[in-house]
Amino acid sequence: MERNIFFASNKDLQRLFGKYDQNLKLIEQELGVKIFRVHDGLKVSGPQDKIAKVGDLLDYLSDILESGREIKKSDISFALRMADAEKGVDFKQLAKEKIEVSIKGGLVTPKTKGQIEYVEAIKQYDIVFGIGPAGTGKTYLAMAMAVNALKKGLVRRIILTRPALEAGENLGFLPGDMVEKVLPYLRPLYDALYDMIEAEKVEQFTERNVIEVAPLAYMRGRTLNDAFIILDEAQNSTPFQMKMFLTRLGFDSKTVITGDITQSDLPKGAPNGLVEAMKVLAHIPDIKFVQLTGDDVVRHELVQKIIEAYEKSG
Repeated sequence: MERNIFFASNKDLQRLFGKYDQNLKLIEQELGVKIFRVHDGLKVSGPQDKIAKVGDLLDYLSDILESGREIKKSDISFALRMADAEKGVDFKQLAKEKIEVSIKGGLVTPKTKGQIEYVEAIKQYDIVFGIGPAGTGKTYLAMAMAVNALKKGLVRRIILTRPALEAGENLGFLPGDMVEKVLPYLRPLYDALYDMIEAEKVEQFTERNVIEVAPLAYMRGRTLNDAFIILDEAQNSTPFQMKMFLTRLGFDSKTVITGDITQSDLPKGAPNGLVEAMKVLAHIPDIKFVQLTGDDVVRHELVQKIIEAYEKSG
């Protein structure tokens, strides 16, 4: 079967098709269709359902371009992986889940069914646990939701924290005062921030305490009102620290706790705050636990294969 796909405007068609039509070639490869450029659009040949998917995918990719962002290979691969009737997700739903994170219209988009569930949970619940392996977007998507909430005026500040514990390192061996000692542990949080907000804005927000990044120990004794709070690397917290943190939640605030229970740096046999919270709080309906898996990994495809290999080996 063949179908012509026409475009209302020829503007940005080259960006849509990719350099040397590389995006079209990838779509051909992924969907098993043939795509030919014609004067006012494209001619697509192949099975009827695949041709319809090409049209919907191109509409989705056009939306990405309109947001001011270039199309990446991963945008196509993940969208095709997700937009499957068996998974109950289509391109319209993927488009709806875009998270605006900057004044310039920058967008972050969940790319798997698990990530969509995670984002929806953050919208609906005041306390959300995002649990899963590296590369599943736990911290990045939480950060995007925090920046979006700040941009919309839903909160007055963002508070980012994590335990200052890492792979057996001892803070006492590191140079500098306490703030300088913990900065290396907080660097992943800053990296995500700089991806979403202009560097100047990050510095301004930090100076005015609109954005606060601090080790978990600094949360003790505080009540956090009107804030979006993210506890990262929660698998490195003790049960006491976890209870202390969860009881900091104030009015008009939202808390997201992220962690990977397979990657704890606590001493062997020591009680784990994240694992205990999963057991103790499971019965509370207003707290949501979202389990992300290797299927939700959106880093290099080799990362997903590495995770699957370790899971098989136990």
